Amino acid sequence: MDPHLQGGPGEKKAKGPAPTVEQIQSDIITQLANQYWSPQRGATRLPFNPKIIDDIYQKEILGTKFAMRRTMMLEFSQYLENYLWPNFTEDKASRAHILTICVMVNEKFRERVPAWEAFQMFPDKFGGFFSRVMATSLADDLTLREQTVLLVFLNHCFNSVEVDLIREQFQSIVSLTMWASILPGRRDEIFKKFPKMKKFWKVIQKKDAKLDAAALEKATNERCFLSRLIHKFYTILESIPETGDLSRDKVMYCERFLELLIGLESLLPTRRFFNVLLDDHHFIVRCTLAKLGKREEGKLFSQLLDMLKFYTDFQINDYTGEALTDLEMTNNHYNKFLDLQRAAFKYYPEDLRKFAVSNVGSVDTRETLLKHFGELSNLDLQMIASYLNLVEPPEENKGNAYNSEFLLEILVSRNMRRQSQLEALNDMPLYPTEEVIWDENVVPTAYFSGEGCLALPKLNLQFLTLHDYLLRNFHLFRLESTYEIRQDVEESVSKMQPWKAEDGTTLFNGWARMAQPIVSFSVVEVAKPNLGENHPARVRADITLHLSVRPEIKNEWENLRKHDVAFLVTVRPQHGYGKRYNHKEPFIPQVGLTYVRGCEIEGLLDADGKVIEEGPEPKPDLPGDTRTYRVWLDPNQYQTDMAETVEGKEDVYETFNIMMRRRPKENNFKAVLETIRDLMNTQCVVPDWLHDIILGYGDPGAAHYSKMPNFISSLDWNDTFLNYDHLVSCFPGWTLKPKVTDPAKLVPPFRLTFPSNSGKKKADEEEEVPENTILVEPHVIPNRGPYPYSQPKRNAIQFTPTQVEAIKAGMQPGLTMVVGPPGTGKTDVAVQIISNLYHNFPNQRTLIVTHSNQALNQLFEKIMALDVDERHLLRMGHGEEALETEKDFSRYGRVNYVLAQRLELLEEVGRLQESLGVPGDVAYTCETASYFYLYQVLARWEEFLSKVKVKPGQAEAVEKIAELFPFTKFFENAPQPVFKGQSYAEDLDIAEGCFRHVKRIFTQLEEFRAFELLRSGSDRSKYLLVKEAKIIAMTCTHAALKRRDLVDLGFEYDNILMEESAQILEIETFIPLLLQNPRDNLNRLKRWIMIGDHHQLPPVIKNMAFQKYSNMEQSLFTRFVRLGVPTVDLDAQGRARPSLCNLYNWRYKKLGNLSHVSLWPEFRTANPGFFFDFQLIDVGDFNGVGESEPTPYFYQNLAEAEYVVAVFMYMRLLGYPAQKISILTTYNGQKNLIRDVIAQRCGNNPLIGRPFKVTTVDRYQGQQNDYILLSLVRTNAVGYFRDVRRLVVAMSRARLGLYIFARTSLFQNCFELTPAFNQLTARPVKLHLAPHEVYPPARPVNAPPQEPPVVLDDMPHMANFVYEFYRTKVEVIMQQRGMYQRPAELRRPPPKQQQNLAPPESPSQKPVEPVKEDKTVMEEHPGAGSDSDSEDEGNQEETPVGVKREMEEPVTPVEAKRAKQE
Repeated sequence: MDPHLQGGPGEKKAKGPAPTVEQIQSDIITQLANQYWSPQRGATRLPFNPKIIDDIYQKEILGTKFAMRRTMMLEFSQYLENYLWPNFTEDKASRAHILTICVMVNEKFRERVPAWEAFQMFPDKFGGFFSRVMATSLADDLTLREQTVLLVFLNHCFNSVEVDLIREQFQSIVSLTMWASILPGRRDEIFKKFPKMKKFWKVIQKKDAKLDAAALEKATNERCFLSRLIHKFYTILESIPETGDLSRDKVMYCERFLELLIGLESLLPTRRFFNVLLDDHHFIVRCTLAKLGKREEGKLFSQLLDMLKFYTDFQINDYTGEALTDLEMTNNHYNKFLDLQRAAFKYYPEDLRKFAVSNVGSVDTRETLLKHFGELSNLDLQMIASYLNLVEPPEENKGNAYNSEFLLEILVSRNMRRQSQLEALNDMPLYPTEEVIWDENVVPTAYFSGEGCLALPKLNLQFLTLHDYLLRNFHLFRLESTYEIRQDVEESVSKMQPWKAEDGTTLFNGWARMAQPIVSFSVVEVAKPNLGENHPARVRADITLHLSVRPEIKNEWENLRKHDVAFLVTVRPQHGYGKRYNHKEPFIPQVGLTYVRGCEIEGLLDADGKVIEEGPEPKPDLPGDTRTYRVWLDPNQYQTDMAETVEGKEDVYETFNIMMRRRPKENNFKAVLETIRDLMNTQCVVPDWLHDIILGYGDPGAAHYSKMPNFISSLDWNDTFLNYDHLVSCFPGWTLKPKVTDPAKLVPPFRLTFPSNSGKKKADEEEEVPENTILVEPHVIPNRGPYPYSQPKRNAIQFTPTQVEAIKAGMQPGLTMVVGPPGTGKTDVAVQIISNLYHNFPNQRTLIVTHSNQALNQLFEKIMALDVDERHLLRMGHGEEALETEKDFSRYGRVNYVLAQRLELLEEVGRLQESLGVPGDVAYTCETASYFYLYQVLARWEEFLSKVKVKPGQAEAVEKIAELFPFTKFFENAPQPVFKGQSYAEDLDIAEGCFRHVKRIFTQLEEFRAFELLRSGSDRSKYLLVKEAKIIAMTCTHAALKRRDLVDLGFEYDNILMEESAQILEIETFIPLLLQNPRDNLNRLKRWIMIGDHHQLPPVIKNMAFQKYSNMEQSLFTRFVRLGVPTVDLDAQGRARPSLCNLYNWRYKKLGNLSHVSLWPEFRTANPGFFFDFQLIDVGDFNGVGESEPTPYFYQNLAEAEYVVAVFMYMRLLGYPAQKISILTTYNGQKNLIRDVIAQRCGNNPLIGRPFKVTTVDRYQGQQNDYILLSLVRTNAVGYFRDVRRLVVAMSRARLGLYIFARTSLFQNCFELTPAFNQLTARPVKLHLAPHEVYPPARPVNAPPQEPPVVLDDMPHMANFVYEFYRTKVEVIMQQRGMYQRPAELRRPPPKQQQNLAPPESPSQKPVEPVKEDKTVMEEHPGAGSDSDSEDEGNQEETPVGVKREMEEPVTPVEAKRAKQE
């Protein structure tokens, strides 16, 4: 044993899995790191000692049974990056060295930090390392835990296909050569079907013949690796008895092995040849017959086996990668079955004659096959199986290798009829039941550490088919919703406090806002099945409730809308009255929950028993408190339940005693699931140019505009460029060739012509453009008339070359990916693309999709400022109320606009009629106006043109234009004079502009004519959506909810632009592609523009297991980036000072600064009162307490909260406006604590008030402010902030000043955060102030303050300083204003006490005792809380955390957490 390791690991243990800073600093691992591999030691480090690695492995990893804390500490110390990998050599490295590297990689994946970056330092060594891993995996002298570590490592490798280093290694393992391990007869059978593969096989054999013995042995080891691994698995699996003691390590090994195989089967490159190997080894049959599946411990194993069965039988051609239809699957089944019938006829013409000549449909069920083959002997079964090339012939294994049960299962499972995957999906209930909701293997709610595996699908880089893609998303979305439903059911039912009465009935001792006892329930209709279905077409029921509750709650129940989802619950408590509900004990046994079923509201019934329809008419007043709802039940679930009732089980629908509703914003899961299921049942036609990219195959750049066959060479760039110099600067490296030589005419707008991407001149091109040359053609926008409001709006933004490249890509057909770092003008680029498409392709329609209503409204407001006719704009959903405009862009708002515009235009027609002296009422309708235009207006215009036309030999008569113009009187209200009389060409242009104005009136009226024919508002809004609107905006959630309605309406569009793409769930990004029906089996989509930033935070997934294990947080945008799809990376930010930008620009390829961040006045002056524009302030413990947990994972830090608020108060006293300051933190617990401290310290003080916002970093993504105060909270472990994406968001919210409050010693040692914290710790970590300065700023940015700094040692020092500073300010104000009444006294700061003294008894000052870790509570996502930003924090007084609310409703931990979130 190395002497350095004497004394063992840190003896003192903390409660949670994360080691504290003190433990890290005193731990033997840290001491070794400081001596051998710490980057801070540099050249003074001790030389490499391989015994250190062996000793650490034996004592810290193997000796602690792979304890998570020791592994975390080793990984955190950069053991892999600085010691293990740099010192690895294939021939000298010990087994402990190999295993330790695998343990470190697994830990990085568990913590979701980049795992493969360390290997890029010495990539040449990876091949040797991987060979050692394979050899070690097959060794027999490893413990089961060690073997499991290697399995997990291999699984991570196979799931990292995007990494070249990894892909190169496993390609040889899963190639055609692995068929050396299958039966020769099976191989020859496949070669007959696919002769091409036989050629490849012969080439392989020829190459093998040329190899020397060592190379051939290495090649054989690679080819047979998976086969040998499977046989090793069989040894472990078959050692498990049906009863008796069972090692948990064995079960975990078997589960992890199935997880590995599921990963191999679910990727086309790995399953192509592996699927045959797995079938040849009869893996599914062996696992099905294994004794583990019959034990209680094998539940997860069985669930994983079901997933593996699903993928082995997946509807795909393994060799071509094409999806198989149900008909093709049926034909394959028939062909296999005919082979079985031939075998039966060949060997047993008498015994199996009836089977051999029967039609397939009558004998292909499991029961029939067992009946026919169950009586055969072992030898007979083996003869048939060997004929089908399933096992070796009896003569080769002497008939003793297989038992009869195994052989029978092979024949039956291979040939029995299976339900198609689509049929199974259509028969699946959409609502979760109690069996799924409380299954921890499927919907985990306990803390997910990442150590084990789950029976969940994963969202990786590649998918087998679109069906597979949709199905994985369907299941994950359903389960994520189920997790939220579980929380709601537990919260509501526990509040109702059910108990068992003496007569056995259930009574309720409490009440819940979201749930009510059911008075009566009855099924009123079970409709006949539709053609081809076996479940009822519709099932309806009536539910009666007694709503004797407060009026506002009664109103909520009465306002349940059509299609709202509710849940019906049966509880049968076993305890009597008085037993209190204990939240630490399991939920189901306490309340006796028996059944949960979902339903959909049809409506409330009136006094006559009829459904009250929703509409503009007021709802009737119903007497009393009894209300009856008509609901739709799930027909699939009803069919299943009734089938079980027939078999003797209880009728579920006679037992319900609770009805539970949910919050509307969280209750849209059923509509989204129906949308996904609809997509799988329709011909899901994705554009050809997108299909392979979405599945993750082929050339990632195939959909880039440069490779598209329909590249458009010449386009009008409208107002993109401010002038010709701007145009030249935007295309560095290009030669610009203007078509005009007069500099005065080189003014925008410009039409640019690029070289064709094929290099050949197209038929519609006027001339061939040389390579790297752009033809520039300025053109004049036609005169729009004499009125100022008719003039086009102009873009005023000077786009950068990269932004122009993004705009160019967006205007071209194909897929455009724009990566927009913070402050780089993503929205401006998006708006310019939309505007340019609108003007270049007036007949095309563009769909705008964003994640949030806020982003959609920002886009819309900027579009309105450009030259886009507002009648072509439409905003769908409920977010348009937040638009900062008086105009209503919703569907009905646009209808009203059109009708009002129609009346205005008809008034103009009447005025024109009057000016022309035409009799009659031509301005009555759009139709009469069109006749008036045709016969009166157009005729006069043509006559005018013929008269003013210059004939050959005549001079231009300028005065004739004004004299003969027929509409002079109509334009009397325009700025005069209309005609300048200076030149003939100018006046003729003015006349044509006037006529265009007149013509536009009648063109719009012709478009509005349909609104005269359509009488109802609904029909008019549908027409507007389908025909009139050219730019339609909605959120991704609205698109998912309304897809069926949009498709039914015939909604069509040509282009999609998605903002915030990296924050949108994968499936919610995909659905907007298919909001229209294909025409002639083609999708008309031409462009897909995605704008986002994968370096910022991903979509919020509340359940950490789905987020971490299933990778559900991966957006489609991020997946495309990982696949290598070309991106345009915006490279100049204009939000923050350059010094602030440096804190996060290292995360991007190339991120510089726009010139204005150095030139504008606010950037040229320093932040008054501070020595630095950004600073990390080290915050120590306050009274011995750092971070605390009032409830598990609800982190707070009183010292940081008080320090942040004190700095805010200081800024306000200097004169900083409150709306320019935001306070951010990384945890919801700290957010609430800071709000509480503000409420007590300064919230109601008129001199200070409240900051603009107090919220979490996650909730503030996409927003900004001049000054940000950031609290990082944690003192024991880095936690969420180790995710670099959260760091980028946090550092990029500030424009002028960023002040971070944190435990410096913890965060500066985090490897992932090093680039930012190196800059932060280069400055003093004690706050440096200049209190003699005042706001607004005056000191130049690089000039130091005139007086020496006031250095604050800690939080109490700062708090007392602010207290005295406030008193001084108040005295000055009183003297200046002659005041006699002192303003509000500032509350005295908390005193610093001795280490062992209790802190002061104040809600905000009292540190809460850390709660013992509760493993029944799921770790909470910092972005999952409902952030009450709408509360106007500056004006609303907040209730301190923990203060009892007025509502006397029992409070559960789930609701307590939600209350703290809100």
